[in-house]
Amino acid sequence: MAKVTANDILEKFQFELVAGEEGIYRPITTSDISRPGIEMAGFFTYYPARRLQLIGRTELSFFKQLSDQEKKERMLKLCTYDTPGVILSRGLEAPKELIEAAEEVGVPVLRSTHTTTQLSSRLTNFLEGRLAPLTAMHGVLVDIYGIGVMITGSSGVGKSETALDLVRRGHRLVADDSVEIRLQNEDTLVGHPPELIRHLLEIRGLGIINVMTLFGAGAVRPFKRISLCINLENWDQGKAYDRLGLDEETLKIFDAEIPKLTVPVRPGRNLAVIIEVAAMNFRLKRLGFNAAQEFSERLTEVIQDGDRDEY
Repeated sequence: MAKVTANDILEKFQFELVAGEEGIYRPITTSDISRPGIEMAGFFTYYPARRLQLIGRTELSFFKQLSDQEKKERMLKLCTYDTPGVILSRGLEAPKELIEAAEEVGVPVLRSTHTTTQLSSRLTNFLEGRLAPLTAMHGVLVDIYGIGVMITGSSGVGKSETALDLVRRGHRLVADDSVEIRLQNEDTLVGHPPELIRHLLEIRGLGIINVMTLFGAGAVRPFKRISLCINLENWDQGKAYDRLGLDEETLKIFDAEIPKLTVPVRPGRNLAVIIEVAAMNFRLKRLGFNAAQEFSERLTEVIQDGDRDEY
């Protein structure tokens, strides 16, 4: 699980730090955002203290109607040692009771000029992306005609060389050698390159090359949803490979599954063209056109017609 702090939010959205600088590196462990309206009324029995607390005009309007003693008590209960931060929307002025309570326990108080609804949506999207389950996988991720294709295989089988050929054909590199994969929205896998090797491609005998420098900014992507996996393996004469495309394998990462194709590698095969066509065929299947299934149906019809002719 990746770590996110109030400081990350401060830098990402350019918020203003109002109070509680001491707790700016408190960890945020959930993407859920809380609007503490019922807490302002004094009900803290089920207070979600580990969430970011978002205070808008409605909450502050009610807060101003409280007595001085109630204001102090509510803010002391709102700011706990577990609370990762409090955010004020619409550029609202922070009550002195909030500042005092935040400084006492080190809860960062941030301020934004955005509306409460916009702020809640943006924060939730950011936190869901950053806190999503993360794993790393050996392979190459390339954007081919809008399809994120993960190329896997044993070391030295030709993954990076194939990716270089695909880039020369106008497609875009996302990551080489190691792909960081996050699970978003339960069944969506998004691949990112590790920061250290972003835009870099390793070609044996040639060394490290910078794809963006050589081919331009249009030859790379910072991230891409993974839709298809193509596994390259050395040709095995004793293995029966799928020749029709009816067999459907899948690759499971976390709880999400993506289609997987196994492509044998042997001299003379143009892997870049094969993978390019595989991506186009995958798009056609998503649109409802399955060439293998159509052939199978034609073959079945021919066999049935032949059986009828016999009778």
